Amino acid sequence: MVPNDHENGSPPHPAQASPTDSPPAARAPRPTPPPSPPRTTRSPYPVSVQSLIAALADLPGVGPRSAERLAFHILKTPPEEALALARAIEAVKAHVRHCSICFHLADADPCALCADPRRDRSKVLVVEQPKDLISLESTSMYRGVYHVLMGRLSPLDGIGPADLTIANLLSRLDRPERNSGGVPVGEVILGLNPTLEGDGTALYLAEQVRSRGVTVSRLARGIPTGSQLEYASRAVLADAIEGRQHI
Repeated sequence: MVPNDHENGSPPHPAQASPTDSPPAARAPRPTPPPSPPRTTRSPYPVSVQSLIAALADLPGVGPRSAERLAFHILKTPPEEALALARAIEAVKAHVRHCSICFHLADADPCALCADPRRDRSKVLVVEQPKDLISLESTSMYRGVYHVLMGRLSPLDGIGPADLTIANLLSRLDRPERNSGGVPVGEVILGLNPTLEGDGTALYLAEQVRSRGVTVSRLARGIPTGSQLEYASRAVLADAIEGRQHI
């Protein structure tokens, strides 16, 4: 009889694994699915309507919603009215240019203002943009001619005298044949906007014009008609005191 290990007092042997037993296999990681392509939202509008909305949205002051409303308005209008708008835009781009003398918008060279013999061509009113000229001309209070600078001096923005039509203005002073009707310029009126850049441009022009022996003046500033002193700013009151007139 074979004695038991427990009977001999020896500790029991640990259970031994069978050579055929193998450790459990590690679970393979799941493959990462490929990224799904981005969803492209198709516009519900036809391609031609999309192009019209995009073109209208590029206009200043027109957002996407306003562009959609304008596009639908064009779609609702009769074909002859919509095509008339297209022809007007085409005509503007084909025929409107800047006058070679004053740089106002014109469809003929020189413009109607420079070609008018009834105007006082010895007085030149200098403005920044064509829209400023139109505002002044609508008052019917000025009968001279104009010169449009097409901007104002702004060193911070990199706009210098060479970027404006200042050289053309000075050429009208130096060579009368380049002025309207060949008349010598006797006075230059500065009608620039009362801003920091506008005042800087006016000071530069005043120095250039005075050095040529031509009279320089500027549009009056001050309290507008119908307003009250208590509501006027310091700058407006200062301009009013400086530009006071005898009565």
